[in-house]
Amino acid sequence: MSMSSEEENHRKNVEDKAEMGRKKRAIWERKWRRLDIVKAFASFFVHFLCLLAPFNFTWPALRVALVVYTVGGLGITVSYHRNLAHRSFKVPKWLEYLFAYCGLLAIQGDPIDWVSTHRYHHQFTDSDRDPHSPKEGFWFSHLLWLFDTGYLVEKCGRRTNVEDLKRQWYYKFLQRTVMYHILAFGFLLYYCGGLSFLTWGMGIGVAMEHHVTCCINSLCHIWGSRTWKTNDTSRNVWWLSVFSFGESWHNNHHAFESSARQGLEWWQIDISWYIVRFLEIIGLATDVKLPSESQRRRMALVR
Repeated sequence: MSMSSEEENHRKNVEDKAEMGRKKRAIWERKWRRLDIVKAFASFFVHFLCLLAPFNFTWPALRVALVVYTVGGLGITVSYHRNLAHRSFKVPKWLEYLFAYCGLLAIQGDPIDWVSTHRYHHQFTDSDRDPHSPKEGFWFSHLLWLFDTGYLVEKCGRRTNVEDLKRQWYYKFLQRTVMYHILAFGFLLYYCGGLSFLTWGMGIGVAMEHHVTCCINSLCHIWGSRTWKTNDTSRNVWWLSVFSFGESWHNNHHAFESSARQGLEWWQIDISWYIVRFLEIIGLATDVKLPSESQRRRMALVR
């Protein structure tokens, strides 16, 4: 009995040290790959533009920031997340590709990269293999995980969970050329409105959407309410729902991953769902998935 207890303590110490090692590795004590450096530089550049934005304010620039935030954000939520990652609904290819390109402008990576990471997140939620586990700290799950692609491969393996996207020329093309599209987007903003459009569009607009998305990974696994019995730490954060276009009903989402609707109650604002529903009404969205009543009864915390 004593030996068993000692072995258990030893195992716990090893796990604690491993966890501490992961936290340290995620920031400094590991090898930085070229892709990590590129991602870190892009993030630094976007936030640097934010610092310049107050000195280049104009009302048209503010409108550009709101447009970039909205178009890029809905590209992430409607396309990358609900359409591509979870196949919650279907649209014609021309519209699917258009939505995906809007997501590309949010500067959160190409569809293959984003969707693969998200699918791994659902497969390994809150475990040691979760790409952005909140158990490794708030800032790791919020942002730092982005800059350690080697750690992601170590946890999850190669991107073998997105063969459906890899078979399509369009997504392979975006994966190979993503940086050229971002550069072209920046030059277009500068050409149309100089530093004011660049700093507010690619700075404020992109940074706000980026941190809202990051809050889903971090904040929505730490604070908030729970309505459904899920084997993870997912939470619903009501005040973030407008800014995230409905993504912050995160406990709802983890309970019913394939649902195109995440704000399941009438009062739960879900702008992404309103768009999908509109597309369904006019005949452009088909095979729209929603949780059944039996599924909801089975997952409910209070019956």
